[in-house]
Amino acid sequence: MPVKVVDASAIGALLFGEPEGREIASRLRESDLVAPTLLPFEVASICVKKLKRHVELHDKLLGALRLLPRLSIRRLDVDIQDVTRLAERSRLCAYDASYLWLAKSLNAELVTLDRALDLVARSEPPSWI
Repeated sequence: MPVKVVDASAIGALLFGEPEGREIASRLRESDLVAPTLLPFEVASICVKKLKRHVELHDKLLGALRLLPRLSIRRLDVDIQDVTRLAERSRLCAYDASYLWLAKSLNAELVTLDRALDLVARSEPPSWI
């Protein structure tokens, strides 16, 4: 099974019923999913933003968030020094750089809906580690 690094934007689309959720589900099917340990906090942050915008969906959003532990996503530590250097060089935030670092270190596809992160991931040379 191929290893894929999945970021919070992709998981948020799945959990919270975003239009892109079906495409993400298709891309993740039959894969070994991994993410940096920060994933649950980023997904919770997405949920908080949605709770503020959609008060009427409060219970539904929190119910969707409760599904996160059921997803088979292995959470791995990242090298904070490497992530910091990568963030500095790529002009990504450290959070996004952690997903990119993990994908590059595992030689895995990065599944994201973040256009800036995806652009850097596609152009970043693999020799940075």
